[in-house]
Amino acid sequence: MKVSLNWIRRYVDLPEGLSTDQLAHDLTMRTVEVEDAVNPAEGLSGVVLGAITDISPHPQADMLRVCLVDVGQEAPATIVCGGSNIYVGMKAAVAVPGAQVRWHGEGEPVTIKTTKLRGIKSEGMICAAGELDLQDLFPAEDDHEVMDLKDFEGRPGDAIGPMLGLDDIILEIDSKSLTNRPDLWGHYGIARELSAIYGQPLKPLPDFKKPAGLPEYPVEIENPKRCQRYAGLVYEGISSAPSPWWLKLALWKTGVRPINALVDLTNFVMLDVGQPTHGFDKGNVKEKIVVRNARPGESLTLLDGHELKLTEEDLMICDAAEPIALAGVMGGSKDSILPETTEMILEIANFEPIGIRRSASRFQIRTESAIRNEKSLDTQRVDQAMAVADALIRELFPQARLTAFTDNYPAKTQGPVITVKLDWLVTRLGRSLSAAEAASILGPLGFDVKHEDDALQVAVPSWRATGDVDLPDDVLEEIARMIGYNNFAFIPPKVLLTGAVRQPDVLLARRLREYLALEAGLQEVYTYPWVDRRYLEAAGILPGSCLALATPPSPDTAWLRPSLIPAMLETTVHNLRYYESFRVFECAQVFTPGATHPSEKAETLPLQRRFLATAFVGQDPPLLFRQLKGVLEALPRAVMAQPLAFEQKEKPAWADPKAWLNILSGDKVIGSFGVISLKAARLSGIKRAQVAVMELNVEGLMPLPSRGNIYHRLPLFPLVEQDFSVLLDEKILWQDVSEALEGSVKSLDFIEEYRGKQIPGGKKSVMFRVRFGSDTGTMTAEQIDEKMNNIIRKINKLGGEVRN
Repeated sequence: MKVSLNWIRRYVDLPEGLSTDQLAHDLTMRTVEVEDAVNPAEGLSGVVLGAITDISPHPQADMLRVCLVDVGQEAPATIVCGGSNIYVGMKAAVAVPGAQVRWHGEGEPVTIKTTKLRGIKSEGMICAAGELDLQDLFPAEDDHEVMDLKDFEGRPGDAIGPMLGLDDIILEIDSKSLTNRPDLWGHYGIARELSAIYGQPLKPLPDFKKPAGLPEYPVEIENPKRCQRYAGLVYEGISSAPSPWWLKLALWKTGVRPINALVDLTNFVMLDVGQPTHGFDKGNVKEKIVVRNARPGESLTLLDGHELKLTEEDLMICDAAEPIALAGVMGGSKDSILPETTEMILEIANFEPIGIRRSASRFQIRTESAIRNEKSLDTQRVDQAMAVADALIRELFPQARLTAFTDNYPAKTQGPVITVKLDWLVTRLGRSLSAAEAASILGPLGFDVKHEDDALQVAVPSWRATGDVDLPDDVLEEIARMIGYNNFAFIPPKVLLTGAVRQPDVLLARRLREYLALEAGLQEVYTYPWVDRRYLEAAGILPGSCLALATPPSPDTAWLRPSLIPAMLETTVHNLRYYESFRVFECAQVFTPGATHPSEKAETLPLQRRFLATAFVGQDPPLLFRQLKGVLEALPRAVMAQPLAFEQKEKPAWADPKAWLNILSGDKVIGSFGVISLKAARLSGIKRAQVAVMELNVEGLMPLPSRGNIYHRLPLFPLVEQDFSVLLDEKILWQDVSEALEGSVKSLDFIEEYRGKQIPGGKKSVMFRVRFGSDTGTMTAEQIDEKMNNIIRKINKLGGEVRN
């Protein structure tokens, strides 16, 4: 969305000296993301006002003329021009050497240079509107017409950007950051945010009071759930005259093409307060306005020429005979504002957002009105739009009269009152906050705050009450963002690192990926969780048995996958366009009917299981089958799982009648693999290739238990290794030796135990190896001798004798 700062200043005085970069930063940190900020006048650097003082024919070209143009320099500039409407005394836009223009309104900008055209030196260019990207402000009657600036005040040499009023800052705001903020889809909402950020007063909108004694224009709402309010204002004494320059400019800066005064004022109101409006030619509306659902067989031709075949789900604006507009989206071609319109019905209405979204999506129409109406606007915004529209009509058409008025108001947007404990706010903010401070923060945003019994009673304004703010957490967010997230002190969390959590299932999934990608040479793919009907049927799966999406990406992809085989078939089709043979795999969740409650009973999700699927594509079916079987046979050892068995028990619907096997873990079938059947290949659209696929339930793989590993740091300095042979009593166990030397050596390894003729009775010879060292440096000979003597002393305490 584009926002004009000059427009914003109509409602709030921004601080003196505030830079564009600072404003964009503050707005991004507290409200919405500002993607860019541009000044339209800067794009016209080097384009000045020129006065044509003389015109003569070009000696070498009948379509060109040689002009002398006063551009504010000592001598007039000679410019060769082919404009069809030039005349002596004309004020024109002249690009002097160094300026950039779009040549004939096409391609990338080019830099103007002094050059010769058919032998005559040309010192610039007299510009057409399209060459300066101003064609919407200065529409041309033919391709050779240049801009005529006779209606603008200026001296030759003046830059035309400021002269035309283009000197402004246009903020490009990321629309995604506005999705949950319907109050920000107009300049007044952005102005309210800036007034709160900078502590500046917000100027009020005009007031609208219905004149006494006005007759009512008949408006019927047959579906009040889809239309909560419809105001119809009938004006006479108006016309489709051109808009004044300030109105054209305001619309153009925000990306809307000016058309005429009646259409432009409806767009202005929408961009001002965020409330879409529409004008109907009263002379073409039969008797009354009826808001109802479309009837079977009805159609409507829109303003852009598209003819719609309507459904009973579409909400329509109708007269007594037929539909005249697709509610909240676009008007019809026959009854909207026409060149001869002199009496207008101004529609300002509030519609249920989901229905508007569905109709716009069904007919693939994205209009500024539809975008706003599907964001859930409050009904009170109609009052703001009426006030702005009435004031603007009276400014544009002083002779206009409001001759009839109707405000059909079935449902009013009610703002909730939220109770928020002060100590709860303080705890979550991590800083002190008084009731007065909270009120001073929330008040400028339109919230009414009362302090009762250590709690705040926060009344939400209507423009924030349509799903945006309805919980204490939402109030917390409002306070935190206005304080500024960058103004909160960083407090690092305390993290207690204990022993690693052993998760065999997670390790198994990781080992599966590593084995298939690194050892088996497969490419991992990721597919969408929804599947196309074509590939479901190819895999032998009935769409009716799958979970259906409420709002699918398209009618043919309306089901969640119950298997990964359809995804493997689709992946094969896409990749056969580029490769003759390849091997891919995917490890992902599948969804089946049922209910699970992973966190709490209120959270209900479908049954989800983790499956693994592969596809081997080539030209030799037996080879593909054997290669896939070989990968599966080596899989258990690679991933440390229980062995798998293969047997024909339950034939998959997608498999060839002979070339298939089930995968068994114990006695349980956990998957299948095989060559796909001719039917599956035909339904999938697989041609000139053979495919072997596999699918198994990863949760059916049983990971093997493994010992725990303990980390020992490598020695910093060389260790001394020494073998000992000691004579011990038979009653001395190896455990006694190990405990005696514990702490004295880095490691102790048993080598052998010996009894024989050389060994006295009741004795045994034990040989073992020790390693010892120092953590502070390499051991000296004296240190080694001392350590050896210490070991010998400990052996002696056991009654042992060290043998040489």
